[in-house]
Amino acid sequence: MSSEALDAATRAMRAEGVSDVAIRVFSEFHEQLQADATGTIPESTVEPLREVPRIDDEPPGEDAVREALAATVVVKLNGGLGTSMGVQGPKSALEVREGRSFLDVIVDQVLALRARYDTRTPLILMNSFRTREVSLDLLARHPGIAVDGLPLDFLQSQEPKLRADTLAPVLWPADPELEWCPPGHGDVYVALWDTGLLARLRDRGYRYLFLSNADNLGATCDGAIPAWMAEHGVPYLAEVCRRTVNDRKGGHLVVRRLDGRLVLRDNAMVEPGDEDAFQDVERHPYFHTNNLWIEVDALHRRLAERDGTLGLPIIVNRKTVDPTDPSSTPVVQVESAMGAAVELFEGARAVEVDRSRFRPVKTTNELLLVRSDIYRLTDEGLVESTTGRPEPFVDLARPYAMLEGFEKRFPRGVPSMRACTSLRVEGDVTFGADVVCVGDVVVTGAHDTVPDGARLEGAV
Repeated sequence: MSSEALDAATRAMRAEGVSDVAIRVFSEFHEQLQADATGTIPESTVEPLREVPRIDDEPPGEDAVREALAATVVVKLNGGLGTSMGVQGPKSALEVREGRSFLDVIVDQVLALRARYDTRTPLILMNSFRTREVSLDLLARHPGIAVDGLPLDFLQSQEPKLRADTLAPVLWPADPELEWCPPGHGDVYVALWDTGLLARLRDRGYRYLFLSNADNLGATCDGAIPAWMAEHGVPYLAEVCRRTVNDRKGGHLVVRRLDGRLVLRDNAMVEPGDEDAFQDVERHPYFHTNNLWIEVDALHRRLAERDGTLGLPIIVNRKTVDPTDPSSTPVVQVESAMGAAVELFEGARAVEVDRSRFRPVKTTNELLLVRSDIYRLTDEGLVESTTGRPEPFVDLARPYAMLEGFEKRFPRGVPSMRACTSLRVEGDVTFGADVVCVGDVVVTGAHDTVPDGARLEGAV
């Protein structure tokens, strides 16, 4: 049964034009699934990451920064659809605030960087088959963003979702597109190799890749980081931040006892029974931002040794074929994380960065924050704090979880959050204009309206 399931999957991939290298990676993962691989990392096999340097403690000079930026390429992972928020189309096309989408903000950041340092640092998106057309249309509105001779994007692969019971490709006639998925952001390395883009960048003299998620508005291209890498001979660098209780379920780096290498452990890689240790922010004080810096030559060498693959650890993601319908067919998506490559590079390092470099928008809770007055969006695309203190905790009820419901319930803007420490909305209410939240606020009620100008404190 298992070999028949794999044969059916690879036939489907070839019919869709998936490359031989990508099929080989998928096949290796499928065989691991057949062997009941879980991809977990037991707590007993690792030590916490404790001592992490800060570049601010020994900042490179301005000339070194300029030289490094001239040799750096910004790669944004742009394959996400934001289905968890009910976003239609690319998540990066969603308006963040003031009429600007994620992609608009990213372009502003790169153009400002070029102007400041007089460089032509390229911006290249890794798109999925579902995000490419709309994303390129958005970039076309910014004619100055392209760099001569380089594409604005490259396409990641696709793979079939597998039935959880048979590991054969799932069939979903109601929407055949849902039968397919991207293979996780670890596919970025295969796609860079397979498209020939990595060799092209190497031939043009680029030395560093900066990889980050398109929905992390704090992930700007900081030239001090590749300059520091050049000074210290670091081939791979991961940005980490201090954890708070709100980060307890996020992935983090640990030190493998077997060989002392840094290893990424995501939430899906936690061994059953290790959840408390994984979420202990005192034991594991840093979380992984998924902002990565890689030396082009080091990556090229590693991929060449394995004929275009890295051999990243498997991540087993269990979902339903229609992510919006929990009653639809249970499926397995085999994925890999790009941050897992940290264990493959001799001399890989982590560096602690300020929290301002991690401002993702994964849920409508975070969308409310980034649209609120605790941040301002500069002309250069920087999302700056207006308070200098930690973000308020936000927990919106189910009616606000999807973008349509969120927009409907905040028709005239989100509340002022500058004086707020937490906001829990447990009911289903519509907020008027110029609402102010103060301290710890809990809002209940059903189909009520918070009046314009209301000041909310405590239980409302």
